[in-house]
Order: sequence, then C-alpha cells, then structure tokens
Amino acid sequence: MAAGGTAQARLDKIVQLIAAEMVADVCSVYVMRAGEVLELFATVGLNPQAVHVTRMSVNEGLVGLVAADQAPVRLSNARNHPRFAYRPETGEDPFQSFAGVPILRGGRVRGVLVIQHKDRRDYTELDTETLQTIAMVVAELIAAGELVSQGEIGAGPGDGDMRPSRLAGVTMNEGIGIGLAVLHQPQITVREMVAEDPQVEIQRVNDALSTMHLALDELERLTADQGDGEHLDILETYRMLAADRGWTRRIHEAILGGLSAEAAIQKVQTDTRLRIAQMTDPYIRERMLDFEDVAQRLLYHLQGRRSEAADGTLPDDVILVARSMGPAELLDYDRSRLRGLILEEGSPTSHVAIIARALGIPVIGRCEDALSRIDPLDPLIVDGDHAQVYVRPGDEVESGYRKTLRFRAEERKNYAAMASLPAISKDGVRATILLNAGMLIDLAALEETGAAGVGLYRTEIPFMVRSQYPAVSAQTELYGKVFDQAAGRPVTFRTLDVGGDKKLPYFPEDNAENPALGWRAIRMGLDRPAMLRKQLRALLAAASERRAPLRIMFPMITEASEFFAARALLDREIARRLADGGAVPSDIKVGMMLEVPSIIWQLPMLAGVPGGADFISIGTNDLMQFLYASDRGDQRLANRYDPLSTAMLLALKDVVEKCEAAGVPVTVCGEMGGRPLDAMVLLALGVRMLSMPPQAVARIKMMVRSLDVGQVRALMGELMRHPHHSLRERLRLYALENGIKI
Repeated sequence: MAAGGTAQARLDKIVQLIAAEMVADVCSVYVMRAGEVLELFATVGLNPQAVHVTRMSVNEGLVGLVAADQAPVRLSNARNHPRFAYRPETGEDPFQSFAGVPILRGGRVRGVLVIQHKDRRDYTELDTETLQTIAMVVAELIAAGELVSQGEIGAGPGDGDMRPSRLAGVTMNEGIGIGLAVLHQPQITVREMVAEDPQVEIQRVNDALSTMHLALDELERLTADQGDGEHLDILETYRMLAADRGWTRRIHEAILGGLSAEAAIQKVQTDTRLRIAQMTDPYIRERMLDFEDVAQRLLYHLQGRRSEAADGTLPDDVILVARSMGPAELLDYDRSRLRGLILEEGSPTSHVAIIARALGIPVIGRCEDALSRIDPLDPLIVDGDHAQVYVRPGDEVESGYRKTLRFRAEERKNYAAMASLPAISKDGVRATILLNAGMLIDLAALEETGAAGVGLYRTEIPFMVRSQYPAVSAQTELYGKVFDQAAGRPVTFRTLDVGGDKKLPYFPEDNAENPALGWRAIRMGLDRPAMLRKQLRALLAAASERRAPLRIMFPMITEASEFFAARALLDREIARRLADGGAVPSDIKVGMMLEVPSIIWQLPMLAGVPGGADFISIGTNDLMQFLYASDRGDQRLANRYDPLSTAMLLALKDVVEKCEAAGVPVTVCGEMGGRPLDAMVLLALGVRMLSMPPQAVARIKMMVRSLDVGQVRALMGELMRHPHHSLRERLRLYALENGIKI
C-alpha cells in the first residue's frame, strides 16, 4: 500500500502476494461500479484479458452472492452450488474450490476478494479471517478514489440517472415479484376551505360515510375467496374506524366552526396525526396509517372520485411503491396484476403486510427514499427472500430472476406430488411433519402439503392487530375456526407469547434495556393470570363445542415451577367449566416450549411425572440465542454461531435423551426443523416430529425419503467428539456425497 506506482499496479501486486502466500491457483479482486455492477479489476490465475471486461450483477454467480449477502462464502466444490455461473472469458473451468469475502467500507460493499483452487479444498476459518483482513486494506485502496472516481464511489442507487441500482429494506413478506413501478401517492387538493351552510356540509359528510361503508362491504365480499383470516378482522377494524362517533363528531364540530366538509376532514386528520406522532409505541404509530387511509377514502367519496387505483391505467404486472399504505388501499388495486409492494415505512405486523401475506404478494418495507429513487413504470424486481429491490435491472439480472420464478413454479409442481407420500427414511424411520401457523389462512396449506397437523399455532397475531384485548367470545370463535380448518388434524396452541419485539397496543410501553430477557411470554401470563385464564377458557370452549382433542403449550418456561403454576390455572378453568355444567374435551394434552437452557436440567421434574408436561416442543431460535448469549437480531452476530455447532447439538441430544427416558414426545418447531440439512441432523439425534412453515414441507419430505438415519447417527457420534466451530460444511459434503437431497 505504501509502495509507489499506480493504484492498479499495487492491486495487481496484492493479488500476486495473496496467491503466493495462500498457495492459491487463483486470486481475484472485483470492484463495485456504479449501478451495483462488479467488475474484475485484478487477477492471478484467470485470463488476464478478462480484467476490466468481465462484469456481473450482485445477483449473478458466487461473486455476486458474496456481495449481495455481505458475508464470506467457502465452498470445496463450487460447481454444486446453485449460484455457480461459468464465465468462459475468464477461463474458470478448471477450478473446483472457491472462497470469497466482501470488501466493506462505511457499511457498503466496495468489492469482492476471491481465491480459488483446482482441487477440492476445505477452506478454514483462518483462511476467511486472513482474506477479511486483507479486504480491509483493499477497501482503503478503493476508497482513495484512485481505482474508481470519488464521484462514482459516492454515487448511491438512483442518483438521478437511469442506471441499474439496488435498494435494501426489511422483509415483510417473502417471495419474488417482477413488474413495472406504480407510485402510490394519493393526494387530494382542497380548494374551498370555508362553507356558508354548515348543515349542507354535514349532510355531504354523512352521505359520503354511507357510501364508504357500502364500498367497504364490497371489499369484504371481494376478499371472501381468501378464506377467514386476520385480513377480514382488519376490514372490520376499518368499518369500526369509519363508524367511530368521536371521529364523526369532531368533523361535524369543525364544520360548525365554518370549515367546508373537505377542510374539516383534513383538520381532524392533521390533529390525529400530530397526537399519534407524539406516542412512542410503534404499533400505535402504525395505526395512524389506518386513520390516514379512512380519511383519504372519505375525501374521495365526498368529491365523488374513485381511488387512484381505480382511476389509473395499470400495467399487467404491477409493483406498488409507496411511503406507507393502508390495507384497504392495497385492496383497491386489481389483485390479478399485483406482483409486489415496496414501502418506505412499515413493519411485518402492519395491517397492510398482513393483507399482502393473505394475497401472496412479496413485500419489502423500510426501503429508504424508494419514491425518490424509483420513477413511474421503472422495471423492478422485488426480492422478498433477501430484502432487496432491483431498480431498472440489467437483462442478466432479470433473466436470472425469471429463471428462479420458473424453477419455483416447476418446484411447486414437484412438491405437490409429495403431499400424499409419507416422510419415511430409507432405513424405515418415520418423521411426523407438522406446520407452524399464525393465521387462519395458513391452515389451507394442511391439505396442500399433506402435513399431519399444526405443531405450533401462534395465538398472538389476532391480539396484536386489535385495538383492545379480545373478549373470550371472540377468542372462542377464532379458535373454533382453527379447529374447523384443521378438519380433525391435531393443533397445538401456544398461549399468548408477547413482549419483547411483539407488542400489544393496549399494554404499556416496555422500556426494558433488553426486552428479549424481560417481561414476556409465560411471565406476563402468570403475572396477569386473568388474561391467561381468559385464553384458556376460550380454548376449552372451542374444543368442547367441536368435541376435538385440545393441545395447549406454554411458552418460554424457565423453571419447573412456572409450568406447574400455568397448568394449575388450566385446572382451575376446567373445574370452573364443569361447575357451570359445561363439557370439557375428553383428551387434553399440556406441553411446554423449551427455549431457555435452564429448563434442560429440570426436565426430570417435568417429563413423565404426574401433572407434568405431556410433550416438549423445542424453539431452536430462542434456545440458540440464550445458549450463546447472542442477540439474533444483531447483524454483527447473525452468522457468528451456527445451530449445527457441537454445543447446540449436545444440548439438543441431552433434551431428546431425557424425554425418551420419560416417554415424552419431542417436537422441534424452530427454524432448524424447516431446513433440510438441519432437519437431517435432528432426525439423527432422535427427534421424530418437525414443525415448519408450509413452504418447507415438501423439501423436508424429499430429504427424509433420501436419508439413512442410522448412518448419519453414526457420523454425528464421531463429529460431536471434536470442538469444531460448526459441523455444517462437513455434514453438507456428506449429504452431497451420499445423495441426500438437501
């Protein structure tokens, strides 16, 4: 770096030194150019004529994968990776192994540093750390502006040009959508601020309210084909907002003060916005979108106009772009044309996200300055799986995503054939495949996937989308619909698991320094026993009415006494129901979530004892977080620990063995259960029930049917004797070599 000569000469020297010191056949540096394009800037081992000629997008090949994920990639057989892309001009054909790290500076990817070998090489953590250290040096070379101009380095996506760019956000609903941008920027100009006859204006408002109610009825009718679900609850919330007497009274008062109907609505809308903006609860602040939407719709009806969605001429494939959006606004658009949604604000629990989920539309939120960076009818790709948006993507990027969409469509056809097939391994081990669900609409996947039941029904979502704690009657009705949709398949209801990042709008703000370790889940239920008892009362009533077996699971049990205290509340509700002359389910099973390591050593006090847990369900996400004292939301730690590490696997093995000894079944309902390689390991450890998202069921069935569990068990016994940071790569290679479909 301190040597003389041009920056290019120094970069050439760097790749030569790396190749020599690491005995690599190839060392290359790719630099990020404007438009999110990676250009080969220096190489040893590849065709030198490809330097400054080979370019690729961040969605192309393994180099693009390193840049897109901003994380190292190590592969002993790169050709087997689905992102492998052969570039003939570089002469990469002979090289088998690949290791790449991102060149980062200021939180942005500046390029990618790569080494390759002709033979199969298992790269180590030390190799990665060495490359990352060198990448820091190369980042300074790029940042100096001698390789790429300072203007180009500082250029952000969409800086007033038509070049391709990439925007990042937060996944609110997974999936991929390709289409043209339609900017949702509803705006009504009020020209007459004052009115001479208040009674005429009040009548205009009342007429518009009546028309709006009829329109909401029509929206509800149009969404009936989506089945029962939270999207219908949200429309009912809209109806309540539109009928709110306090809101209507404030509008009438503003009119009596001399304003026109339009001006009065805008005044009340502004007052409400200012009041809610002072609140700190993010859920309450998001409800402002609902108020904004209702007020905007009332203005449309007042002026006899249709919504922007109904007035505009839409392309066949629409990607909506908006600052924020109410759920009814989304439903105004022709759903047959919608391919994706991009929001500058929002969160996965917002009402519009729940509606989009019901419609199967990929959504990315918190996409900063999307409206200023995207022009109307810009070609867009919404990658909800990786929380990124491609604006004006190049032909290669679009071709790659269309290929992915075709592959997924074909994959869905293949997966459909798996629905009727049992999950039985080659050596006769049967796995029970269950679903994770949180909304009624999720239960449609039971029939589609052939899952045996619901291993985890998250009951908290209906609590989070309402403005007040739902009454026992409302809960009973909801749980009854769950039983109806399950059509006799078992459903395990997890009692209310809120707190931490899952907030209830009618609960006080929790300002704990670390909410994940604070007042949440069963702790809240035991401290507010009336709340937990009402939920248990509703579950008992719903199951009794349908004569269905009832499975209840308490979350985040930390010590045995918490489980017995929660079960005692259930026993009191059973006694209460019997005393009132009501029936109770003939089959009631009570279990617990194992998410906190402390409970592992108390399992003998809980499993196989009178009044103890009838089943155990392992929440691997939280268990790993607490086991490693690693906040799973911290991006700096996102890839630091692996569930396929020796410590995590030994903990799981201990749980399974203790439960087997007590005759208590074990289910895994965390993310591990839905990932084929991880699920392979769980089966080898003795887990026989896996609960997962619907889209993972077919992949897991295919893996199970290609697996010899006994052979993997023997391998695991050997691997877990060594203090490896992770067993993932060794297990992945084993699976590939033995034809296991991961």
